[in-house]
Amino acid sequence: MRREVILGPDQGRHYDMGPIRAVFKADGAETASRYSVSEWWLEPHHEGPGAHRHEESDELFYVLEGSPSFLVGEVWKVMPRGSFLMIPHGIVHDFRNESDARAGILNIYTPGSFEPDMPAIVDWFRANPAKRI
Repeated sequence: MRREVILGPDQGRHYDMGPIRAVFKADGAETASRYSVSEWWLEPHHEGPGAHRHEESDELFYVLEGSPSFLVGEVWKVMPRGSFLMIPHGIVHDFRNESDARAGILNIYTPGSFEPDMPAIVDWFRANPAKRI
């Protein structure tokens, strides 16, 4: 039986990747692996994870703070606070922060768990730090 998840500001499981930080709010056991909910925070003038696609999962993004840029297919779009994107599986996407202020993004990944990949992602960023833009 699943249980409720109640978290205050800045609570959750934190992953530090230098100028990129993720805070996982619910994943895996909390959601029966149906979806993942996380915040992603990018410092000013830094790239994000790099262009990629998910073959079986969709991603939803809601901009919490700042004006990050999102790659959708081949086009970059600046998305101010309050913007929403739904990226269907199979579509190439990325995000970065070209602005002078920190950017925050709420991410919902469905179906499936995302957090089990985080240790490898953190290790990758340690070996390949996010570039300043």
